[in-house]
Amino acid sequence: MTKESTTPLEHLNRVLRLDNPSNYRGHTYINGESMYFPTGRVYGGQVIAQSLVAAAKTVPPSRLPHSIHGYFITAGDIHQDLLFDVESLRDGRSFSARRVNVTQSHGSILTAIASFQERGQNGVEFSDPMPADVPDPETLTSAKKLMEPFAEQSPFANYYAEQSPFDIRHVSKPIMLEADRDSADKDSGRQMVWMRAVGGDFEMSQTINRAMLALGCDQIMMEPVLRRAGLSIATPGISYASMDHSMWWYRDVDIRDWHLYVQDAPTAAHGRGLGIAKVYAQSGELVAVMSQEAMIRVPEERLSDK
Repeated sequence: MTKESTTPLEHLNRVLRLDNPSNYRGHTYINGESMYFPTGRVYGGQVIAQSLVAAAKTVPPSRLPHSIHGYFITAGDIHQDLLFDVESLRDGRSFSARRVNVTQSHGSILTAIASFQERGQNGVEFSDPMPADVPDPETLTSAKKLMEPFAEQSPFANYYAEQSPFDIRHVSKPIMLEADRDSADKDSGRQMVWMRAVGGDFEMSQTINRAMLALGCDQIMMEPVLRRAGLSIATPGISYASMDHSMWWYRDVDIRDWHLYVQDAPTAAHGRGLGIAKVYAQSGELVAVMSQEAMIRVPEERLSDK
């Protein structure tokens, strides 16, 4: 693949479109490009988003993704392309189910099941309201600005300052640089974050919009666990990795609009923590819900310092 894009969002849009599919013995095979991420491993949000798009290439355009459930098997190498093996499980009158196995030269890195629904289905409809009196995102400081002073010192800071296609603005105290002791003392992982994609004026299908939401959310899904534990992304000696990710879409998404992530962390044990989020459009509509379990490990002395 050639790199023709000029902004991170344009690059992401191209990467998510994947290569042309080929079919063999009832399976659909699609190649995809790996994107840079500071860990040196394939970014979990990227491979979940690509898996969704790969599965979508095998269903009618009138069917949109409504859920995906993925398990991360092992770390991926950002220097290798990805192979998406899509298996058709069922095509019903309203729903289609697909299994996606993602591999590199060393074997599987993710397996996922995605489900698609025909547009225009009728039924019961309700949703939890968006929290009231949330600060407007334009009044908050962007993570890009927060990270700019450290961009030359840290690959992570450089990524958020210059290479991320998302503008992230925390309503709660950001934990990118230091722990939130107040939340930890109150045994709370609750936080709210505004996010939108920036950097390019081009058409994107609803499937690509939903895939980008899946990718973007992965940047903040572990934060409630860290917040409640009195840790930060910058805690010395910390190591973490996504283990599984589930997501449900209920309404259309425009990833260039602001979305409010209302997050919490209900539990953590055995080196694992669970993060959950409700995603609201700025209009107040609840558009998606997600959960993610992550492995989080810190040195024993850091746990005793809390």
